[in-house]
Amino acid sequence: MIRTRFIKELLPFLFLPFAFSVPVLNGESARNILMISVDDMRDWTNFLGGYKGEVHTPHMDALAARGINFTNAHCPSPVCNPSRTSVMTGLMPSTTGIYDNGQWLRANYPDKMTLPKYFKQQGYHVVGAGKSFHHTAGNNPPDQWHDYFRFPWADFPWVRSNKLAYPWTEWQPPPPGYPFSKVEYLRGRQERDWGILPRKESEYDDVLVVDYAIDFLESHSGEAFFLSVGTFHPHLPWYIPKRYRDLYEDSEIHLPEAPKNDLVDIPPIPQRWAERRRDEMEAVKDAGEWEEAVRCYLASISFADAQVGRVLEALAKSPYADNTIIILWSDHGWHLGEKDHWHKSTLWEEATRVPLIIATPEMETAGGTSSAPVNLVSIFPTLVGLMEMENDIDFDGPDLAPLLTNPNASWPHASLIDFGYGNTAVRDKRWRYIRYSDGSEELYDHKSDPNEWKNLATDPVYQSVKDELAKHLPSHYAKDVPSKDGFVFDPDKWTFTDKDTGRVVHGGQ
Repeated sequence: MIRTRFIKELLPFLFLPFAFSVPVLNGESARNILMISVDDMRDWTNFLGGYKGEVHTPHMDALAARGINFTNAHCPSPVCNPSRTSVMTGLMPSTTGIYDNGQWLRANYPDKMTLPKYFKQQGYHVVGAGKSFHHTAGNNPPDQWHDYFRFPWADFPWVRSNKLAYPWTEWQPPPPGYPFSKVEYLRGRQERDWGILPRKESEYDDVLVVDYAIDFLESHSGEAFFLSVGTFHPHLPWYIPKRYRDLYEDSEIHLPEAPKNDLVDIPPIPQRWAERRRDEMEAVKDAGEWEEAVRCYLASISFADAQVGRVLEALAKSPYADNTIIILWSDHGWHLGEKDHWHKSTLWEEATRVPLIIATPEMETAGGTSSAPVNLVSIFPTLVGLMEMENDIDFDGPDLAPLLTNPNASWPHASLIDFGYGNTAVRDKRWRYIRYSDGSEELYDHKSDPNEWKNLATDPVYQSVKDELAKHLPSHYAKDVPSKDGFVFDPDKWTFTDKDTGRVVHGGQ
């Protein structure tokens, strides 16, 4: 693992050009792309206003002020791997059959075009750091990038003992004070913890990831670049340096509203989903730590915002400040008690609404907001469109260019969210319609019920509304592709061997 303190010494070797011609479009050098992703960040930012109190997100707020803030943006799936796979391929889970975190894109689709692969083929210098694809081993093949800085996983190595997922991480015991959440029920439960980690801020994994990106921006010269930077915060565990928790020390913490009868009118499938990890939520409440958990989630958002600010500051000081497209997004949202649910993995608003900001150089609509229902699956086709590049990819998401030109432009599309085979939510400007694999349904009117407390699906008055929204549903659901259990992964050679056929897929440089 290359440590950040050595990066400056290694930069001349790490960033040697692999393509010697600069991409040119319409007689001009192509623009650079900076893509920033944050993890598990719901709409609790100042620029989205999803939280009732103040959220300290000055850097993302500033980015929203210089770009288009999509206030009705949603994830392709409320789980990390399928959502990020959709961003990187422009294809929905219902198209690829990648529905959960236990499936590999590369092993199942060796030749699938991805964002980094596409821009690499176009002559861009393609570099990444942190969480771009899903973070576990096998999801960021080296041949997708000219260089990639993976997570050190030094913040909490005691939950990284699975060698299939974290083959490069050396297990270490938790430090004194664990669990920092003070919820004994959660001890040893993977990432379920929060609090102030006894660690220098400069040594946090996300700081090291951003250090790498800053070093690149300070040292790169030559061809246009595609730089992907992904922070792990505010993903669990919500470990933060003390100064970020201090931002909320004296603030009133607004706990999510969860009416006791909220789930009586929903079908069995979402009932089961909502029940998952409810024991953890109840343990948090019983320990009197619900408020502190929310406080640490907010602090994790602010910590992530600070890292975004560091990257943007480095870009502003670089020669590329006026020639770089910036995209910021989060892979999905998060429940903190709404719908009597803890974590993600639902098709409700809390799990699907996410930040999405796009800022282009000399944007005439800078500072605008768009309430059009959009989806992260549109990032790939939008970037290709902005670069005016040719492609033959049959994307699932529409190009967002019309909304960048006019945020209030007519938009006939709905945003789709898949979660598992046969389950999809349809979100438009007013409604959320969900159809489950057994045919059961939910329907919510966001004009009168933004919290989605009253399911209207069984009321015949709304049949025509359901019929219109159902037109957006996938016409076909791909079968689940084989899980990781179907392959032997060699992390040193970067090969995937199919256990049934013996086929070997290579992912190394």
